Amino acid sequence: MIFIYRTIDNNLQCQDIIEKDCWVNLVNPTEAEINLVAEKTGLDYDFIKYPLDDEEIPRVEVENEQALIIVHAPIRMDEDIIYDTIPLGIIMNDDYIVTVCLEDINLLEEFTLSRTKGIATFKKTRFILHTMNRKTTLFLRYLRDINHRTEEMEKELNRTMKNRELMYLLNLQKSLVYFSTSLRYNAKVLNRLIRGKTVKMYEEDEDLLEDVIIENTQAIEMAEIYSNTMKSTMDAFSSLISNNLSGTMKLLTSITIILSIPMVIASFWGMNVDVPFENQAGLLGFGIVLGIALLACVLSIILLRKKDMF
Repeated sequence: MIFIYRTIDNNLQCQDIIEKDCWVNLVNPTEAEINLVAEKTGLDYDFIKYPLDDEEIPRVEVENEQALIIVHAPIRMDEDIIYDTIPLGIIMNDDYIVTVCLEDINLLEEFTLSRTKGIATFKKTRFILHTMNRKTTLFLRYLRDINHRTEEMEKELNRTMKNRELMYLLNLQKSLVYFSTSLRYNAKVLNRLIRGKTVKMYEEDEDLLEDVIIENTQAIEMAEIYSNTMKSTMDAFSSLISNNLSGTMKLLTSITIILSIPMVIASFWGMNVDVPFENQAGLLGFGIVLGIALLACVLSIILLRKKDMF
C-alpha cells in the first residue's frame, strides 16, 4: 500500500500525487508500487527493497546523494510470540522522503494526526528524527506492558503452577531478548548519525538527535532490567517446581514403603509353613496379625516423619 502525505499550511495532509517535498509511506508494497515510487522519486530500487527483508539489520548507507537508514521497530504479535521487531527503512534525497515497512506498525500515526509539533515533510532531517523518536517511544510503551504482563503471570503462578503461564513467561522473555538486541543495533545507527554526515544537521536537529539517543539508552536499560528480573523469576519458579516435584516423590516413596509392610506380613502368613498364631481360633489369629501390621505401619510413619520423608 502507498500513502502519500505533504505539509500544507503547517498541516500534514494526504494526497494522491507524488511530488517534491512529500512523504511516501510504503506498507508491505507490491513490486509495481516499489517500481512506481523508485521511478517518481529517483530513489534507488534496492534501497526501497532492503527493509522488506525481515532479517535486515539496522544500518546506514549513503550512495549517489541518497541516504538509507534502517532501524528496528517493535510490533505486537499473537499470543505465541507476544512481541517482535521488524525493519523500518527511511530513504531520502534532496526532494523526497520514503518510509518502508512490512507491516503497518502505527509509528507515524501521531504525524498524520498532527499531534507532533515541528513535523514538516520538507524538513527531512527533523522528520527522520521524529520518526525514530516515535519508534523509541513505542519500545518504552511495550516494555512497560511486558513488565505489567510479567507481574500478572507471577501472581497467577503463585496460585497455581500451570504450563500455560510458564510458556507465557518464556515468550515474554524472548520478546525482551528481541527488544534488547534491536535497541542495541538502533543505538549504533544513532551514533553513526551523530558522528557522520549522513544527513544535514542543524543545531535544533542535533538537540533532537541527542534526545532520541537518551530515550534509546533508557529503553536499553529498561530492557536489560526487565530481562534480568524475568530470568531471576524463571529461575525461582524452576527451583520451586523442582522442589515441589522432589517433595511429591518423597511422599509417594513413603506411601509405597508403608503400604508394602502389610503386604510383606500377609505374604508370610499365607505361606504353607508353620507361622505364629496359625492355630488361633476364630478371628483371633487374624486380629493379632492385623495388629502387628498396623503397629509396623505406625512405627514406619513415625520413623519417616523424623527423616522428613512424610
